Amino acid sequence: MSTPEQVAPDPAAPPSPSPAKTVDAAGEIRLQSVSKHYGDVTVIDDLTLTIEPGTFYALLGPSGCGKTTTLRMIGGFETPSVGTVHLGGVDVTNIPPNKRPVNTVFQSYALFPHLTVAKNVAFGLERQGVKKDEVRRRAAEALEQVQLAHLAERRPGALSGGQQQRVALARALVNRPRALLLDEPLGALDLRLRRQLQVELKRIQQEVGITFVHVTHDQEEAMSMADVIAVMNRGKIEQAGSARELYDYPSTAFVANFLGQSNLVKASVTGTDGDASVVETHDGNTFKVPTKRVAATSGELAVGVRPEKVWISPLDALDPESSRSNRMRATIVTSAFLGVSLEYHVLTAGGDEIIVTVQNNARDDVTTVADGAEVELSWEPSHTFVVAVGADA
Repeated sequence: MSTPEQVAPDPAAPPSPSPAKTVDAAGEIRLQSVSKHYGDVTVIDDLTLTIEPGTFYALLGPSGCGKTTTLRMIGGFETPSVGTVHLGGVDVTNIPPNKRPVNTVFQSYALFPHLTVAKNVAFGLERQGVKKDEVRRRAAEALEQVQLAHLAERRPGALSGGQQQRVALARALVNRPRALLLDEPLGALDLRLRRQLQVELKRIQQEVGITFVHVTHDQEEAMSMADVIAVMNRGKIEQAGSARELYDYPSTAFVANFLGQSNLVKASVTGTDGDASVVETHDGNTFKVPTKRVAATSGELAVGVRPEKVWISPLDALDPESSRSNRMRATIVTSAFLGVSLEYHVLTAGGDEIIVTVQNNARDDVTTVADGAEVELSWEPSHTFVVAVGADA
């Protein structure tokens, strides 16, 4: 008989009562020079990463980038073709999933429909032979953590999707894993419920204090919850850091556009001016960029700025005293009223499309500019960055 999460194979089988090895519960998760091949296809390419204990760590990227395969290797459901997986300082590369101190929660909750919520949560402990009093106590604690104690005697069919997801979380947490692995657990929920559970997941992680490794393709989901976000692309981590670090200091065009939205124009670094680098675009505009925000200086480059950092001004209303020294001329193509903001799509003389987002409550001097109007775009040098451009930019 399989567990609720064990569907060939079961990613969340309860730990064996007699594991072959005991993994240090205080240790980190580490992948060392890991690659995964399926025939001639490379899914993970020489990946090394370390996840510190107690971290909410998000693997973010598009479909096919290798994030789920990475999670499955941590959980033991995939074996690296090359490299090693370490949990708590112990090499667990060849240790099966049910002997690793981790549990996995999937998009499919796989709850037993004929068992109550309390029985679903207690199932793994009962299989391990834990004493009945201990089972009841720990199951009750787990349901308290996910705020479902009042629904302990209901069956899954009487619960909402969000409540079922929290039952799945309680069932994983009751085993007291060293780490909880989350494979797009909110993907089947509607937007309102996803946002609600993002807050709940972060609260639960902070309360229990264990490592969460969360796979998602949703940038907002990663930014709202994770302490560290690793942006993956083609089996590699392009950049890892906090949401603010990745947003303000992207190192590649892929990261700049996957985490948020960026305006990117092909450019080259031509010199320095004090603590700033001088950048020239392909159409002859010159901008200043803080040197610390220049992620690359050679190869194919782009200069970038986020849409909300750009000011848009009709040519007859320019401010010659403005400190926004990065400027360029453009023509309004179209505009859209989005409620909280106005979004302009403009075209530069060099043929680049730029997006400008103007918050309705951010400035008192917002002027609606008509389509077809010639305007000047301006922004602070401190909001500018330079990134490397790859094949996926």
